[in-house]
Amino acid sequence: MTANPRTALVTGASAGIGSAFARHLAAQGYALLLVARRADRLNELAAELTAAHQVRCDVFAADLTDPAAPAAIVNHAIAQGIEIDVLINNAGLSGKSAFIETPWETLAAEIQLMVTAPTELMHRTAGGMRERGWGRIVNLSSLAAFSPPGASLLYTGIKSYVALASQSLDMELKPQGVHVTALCPGFTHSEFHDVMGTRASASKLPGILWQEPEEVVREGWNAVMAGKPVCIPGTVNKIAASGMRPLPVGLQYMLGRKFNPFKNG
Repeated sequence: MTANPRTALVTGASAGIGSAFARHLAAQGYALLLVARRADRLNELAAELTAAHQVRCDVFAADLTDPAAPAAIVNHAIAQGIEIDVLINNAGLSGKSAFIETPWETLAAEIQLMVTAPTELMHRTAGGMRERGWGRIVNLSSLAAFSPPGASLLYTGIKSYVALASQSLDMELKPQGVHVTALCPGFTHSEFHDVMGTRASASKLPGILWQEPEEVVREGWNAVMAGKPVCIPGTVNKIAASGMRPLPVGLQYMLGRKFNPFKNG
């Protein structure tokens, strides 16, 4: 088994963009800690990647809608002697019913999964990255972060939070060698639309709007390695985003960094 000084934690690793990230990082020699709800699929993926790339693959089955899950994941890593150098916050879903008609427990789980859990995982792992002088964090946002809000849905607001929080943390951590990138894909071939029950409508969209998970991952990983705080993969998505926001994301980032009243140093 190949020795590698760096380990990546990937959430939502059992399918789609998460499994594509796991494969991409394993091919580069990173050890992996794979997290998702489905232990059987995690074990299959871990066996595949270990056989193909001779890397260490640990698995931890967890449901990130459970408030106790982020601490349990990090405590498991500590117990196993694993230092998290790369964090891929990928796990997510979208509500599919009207806000008022959705039970609060369902909405709270959506917020826990895509706001609280990734934020807590960053908080619990970024300190170690800073101490070691190197770290990479990719947070899955969405092209929706740049679009008008959708009626009844929290998804646009959640993904906007992810995009903005990622940039704020990148400003803080980059001087210590830790890069944070918000990866904002558009329509991507994955199980997302099957889980949400929107496969039929999504399949009617023109092929030019779609990307494969591997394309999204490649652009996202190149972006975080290059220190880019926001990555909108694909030419069509970049054009769409530029038409939906009055200021380019790069300029917004620069203005936020320059005029931050709480800036350190």
